[in-house]
Amino acid sequence: MGKDEFIDDFGGDADGDRKFVTALARGLDVLRCFRPHETTLTNQEIAQRTGLPKPTISRLTHTLCKLDYLVYSERTGTYRLGAGVLSLGYGVLSGMEIADRAQGELRALCDTGTNPHITAALAEQHRLSAVYTAVHRSQQAVALTINVGARLPIMHSAIGRAILVAMNEAERAHIVQLAKEDRPQDSDRIQESIEKALEDYAKYGLCTGFGGWRKEVHGIAVPVYSLNGDRIYGLNVGGPSFLVSPEELMDNYAEPLKRAAQNLSSGALGAGA
Repeated sequence: MGKDEFIDDFGGDADGDRKFVTALARGLDVLRCFRPHETTLTNQEIAQRTGLPKPTISRLTHTLCKLDYLVYSERTGTYRLGAGVLSLGYGVLSGMEIADRAQGELRALCDTGTNPHITAALAEQHRLSAVYTAVHRSQQAVALTINVGARLPIMHSAIGRAILVAMNEAERAHIVQLAKEDRPQDSDRIQESIEKALEDYAKYGLCTGFGGWRKEVHGIAVPVYSLNGDRIYGLNVGGPSFLVSPEELMDNYAEPLKRAAQNLSSGALGAGA
């Protein structure tokens, strides 16, 4: 490794931050390349997804294998996520006390009304995504098959919008700007989405997502604050658009959804406890 490359890795300045460690960020980017229902990737595929040179990826994957975050197959020349990642994931989830408390509320929301095709979930922001940390869905064959760890676009999903509207103005503006920089071709849509989110929240006390993220999905969502107030989550209910209408969600699930959010934010034991 040359001197310049060493400085690039360990003297990074993402957004001018001298404490930012580029090598660590790149390693995490490699782990994030693995998508749901995707078991293995090659160095070439990882390089394409991260935009990093293949020699850099080779060093990163070698290091991650040494730390048990990746497992390499000599036979196929591919990598899969290792036990180290799993232990980290469980460590994060175990520290999210609100995710444990949410299970009863999510179950109660799915049992609200008479529609057996409802799914309820809790999510937290990560970059430009809302990541599901707890999910409960009906046992019906036709329901949203979204699991813990699923990532939804924060700008266009109801649950992502619910997180955004609870941020202070400066935080929200920063996320919106990042989204526009990430997808400049969608700047107008992004602006319209945040304006719609703020309008819905002012009018209904919740955010809507009726086919805006995926046309086959309808959902509504509200923000939830951690007990100490330093973290914001989103709480939603929804279902397949051909089985769950916007009117049904607003009429039958809006108020129970708000009460569930209040219970989680206050630490109270709600109907689902």
